[in-house]
Amino acid sequence: MSAGTTHSLRPGAEAIASKGWLGAHKWLLLRRTSQIGILLAFLAGPWFGLWLVKGNLSFSYTLNTLPLADPYLLLQGLLAGQMPERLALIGVAIVLTFYLLVGGRSFCSWVCPVNLVTDAANWLRSRLGLKGGAHLSRNVRYWLLATTLITAAATGTIAWEMVNPVSMLHRGLFFGMGAAWLVIITIFLFDLFVMRHGWCGHLCPVGAFYSLVGRASLTRVRLPARDACNDCMDCFAVCPEQQVIRPALKAINGHPPVILDSNCTHCGRCIDVCSKDVFRFGTRSITPSH
Repeated sequence: MSAGTTHSLRPGAEAIASKGWLGAHKWLLLRRTSQIGILLAFLAGPWFGLWLVKGNLSFSYTLNTLPLADPYLLLQGLLAGQMPERLALIGVAIVLTFYLLVGGRSFCSWVCPVNLVTDAANWLRSRLGLKGGAHLSRNVRYWLLATTLITAAATGTIAWEMVNPVSMLHRGLFFGMGAAWLVIITIFLFDLFVMRHGWCGHLCPVGAFYSLVGRASLTRVRLPARDACNDCMDCFAVCPEQQVIRPALKAINGHPPVILDSNCTHCGRCIDVCSKDVFRFGTRSITPSH
């Protein structure tokens, strides 16, 4: 296949041809199953009276046994002068341990309900052929993260949670969307018309927090067959954090064949769309592949 023909195809077309549709969408389907399944587990109680999970993404109790709590919320609470209860501390310890192992940004692609909205915007943006857009440093999200923490300390309140799109969407599904519709639709339109992956990739302080949590995580995307890369650019086209791929793929400054950037969301789309099977999930070990 010529370079010109490859360029004209949608990302993943070669992978579909070589692996089949399911093989080229495996991780995407698993991710959607995870996101929707987690939402349904929360909603099964208030909607159907089946209380598998009680609470929300800030704090939940699974099967009346397992407490899970948001470490970002706990940090804001501590800065606001609020002392957490024992169950909240246990829940935070469990969540932190999990994301230290699998990667903090996995929350964004496997759990966060707003990701469904932003991915839908990116899908439509691609189908409409919308190019370009505003330019904004991806570091802005860290400044916004710092702002939320400073605000908590200065006001003695967890002010961010009142406008956090993740919390608003989750609450809205329980109690009615109300003003949450405006926030969610704004994010959708922003990602569609203004900036590709604008919210999750450039602004969201929740993602910024979890990227810091997962800086030393064990699970990583490895490139055991990076020499087989044919420069089709499909992995770049589908990646929500494109800057994480190039150092590992092109061995920039001797970079090992593993994505070590903590902003990798572990969405698995690079694995799906690569017809040469360059990528796979593994550990952060930098032992060269043979």
